[in-house]
Amino acid sequence: MSLSNSSPSLLEGPVPNHLQRLALPMVWGILAVMSFNIVDTYFVSQLGNAPLAAMSFTFPIVMVINSFAIGLGAGTSSAVARAYGAGEVRNVRRLVTDTSVLALLISLVITVAGLLTIRPLFSLLGASPELLPLIADYMVPWYLGTIFVIVPTIALSALRAIGNSALTGRIMVGVALFNLVLDPILIFGLFGLPRLELQGAALATVIVRALSFGAALYFLIRREHLMAPPQWHLGTLIESWRKVLAVGLPAVLTNVIIPMAGGVVVALVAVHGDDAVAGLGVALRIEPLALIVFYALSAVVGPFMGQNAGAGKTERLRETVSVLARFCLVLGAGLAVLLYFTGEPIARLFSESPEVIAVAVAYLSLVPFSYAGYGFVMSANAAFNGLGRPLPATLISFLRVFGVYLPLAWLGNHLWGMTGLFAATAASNLLLGVLSWWWLRHDTRQRNAEVPQSAPLSAN
Repeated sequence: MSLSNSSPSLLEGPVPNHLQRLALPMVWGILAVMSFNIVDTYFVSQLGNAPLAAMSFTFPIVMVINSFAIGLGAGTSSAVARAYGAGEVRNVRRLVTDTSVLALLISLVITVAGLLTIRPLFSLLGASPELLPLIADYMVPWYLGTIFVIVPTIALSALRAIGNSALTGRIMVGVALFNLVLDPILIFGLFGLPRLELQGAALATVIVRALSFGAALYFLIRREHLMAPPQWHLGTLIESWRKVLAVGLPAVLTNVIIPMAGGVVVALVAVHGDDAVAGLGVALRIEPLALIVFYALSAVVGPFMGQNAGAGKTERLRETVSVLARFCLVLGAGLAVLLYFTGEPIARLFSESPEVIAVAVAYLSLVPFSYAGYGFVMSANAAFNGLGRPLPATLISFLRVFGVYLPLAWLGNHLWGMTGLFAATAASNLLLGVLSWWWLRHDTRQRNAEVPQSAPLSAN
């Protein structure tokens, strides 16, 4: 059944060992990806306030496009993992190839639409006429390189779907390191090259992502043999796209929800003054680093669940839910204790203002005690997507943000100020963590009752 010998089977052997083997490389890969914005922001900040403000205006658009790519990657990972687990080798190749064609077409549409709407779109977002030329310097090359954002995401998701997260992690780390080197060269014009400033930051991103594009396709085609010759039969393409988009489109919505809610929360905090917003910003810079293991786990849970669901290994699905619950509880408790005692010295690395530090410490002393719940929400959403059931994942995310978090945040902020707001964050994480655990546990038990244990199908 295997397409290559480089991806150990996820259908046999201890579940915890597999999850650990898959997640560890992704920790470094995700950390590397997080460095992209930090590195770009640092070097662009050396150019002055105007270029930094111009790049800040591009973040929401870049985030939306990245969210679309991540959602499409989740759909690809789910469909490929289930077909791979079922031993449907030809179907795996067809899915990867047809989804790559879809990613190419979407990239072309975004490129054309983006280039035609730079001025009106960013004017609508509030950019001043003086900033629009700088924004264009950044977004024109970025839009032209959209293909190198979306297609590699699909390719790397396909590699994770067959259990090869180590290769995915190495590519992500390599791309980030090269971006660190290339950014100052193109921005400041080192080694005799022209000084491109903000345009150089965008070109560096495009170049390094183009390299990831080439590397990912090389491994897909030559090493893993995961692609077939393109077929331009519309019915075949639509059937493949339907399988991927059934999970991909809800995943896009799920990814877009969080930044939308973040904007509302910032508005709630803003009534307490600029120091409160700055303190929350410090805490929210620290939080992703604390949660990086949860991010890595959620990146690999989907393929693991998908393969075992495709193979009919329902007992392994149930075991995975138990493993995830125990791990999230232990890691969440450890992070809570660690940040409770180290939150203040860490916050001082970002600010010297007592008011700013006080807000950051208040957040880091309370919210991390709910990280176990938040970690399981992330893992459960990925698991449902991997199982080909995106509706629970989307409903959980919508309920967490709009049904629980924002109402509690408004009420808590109104009654108890910042402490109430942070308590609302913790309460929503814990409540939805329990709901996610119950729902995923119920779903896997139901599968176990309905589907008899079976061996993977032979390759066809």
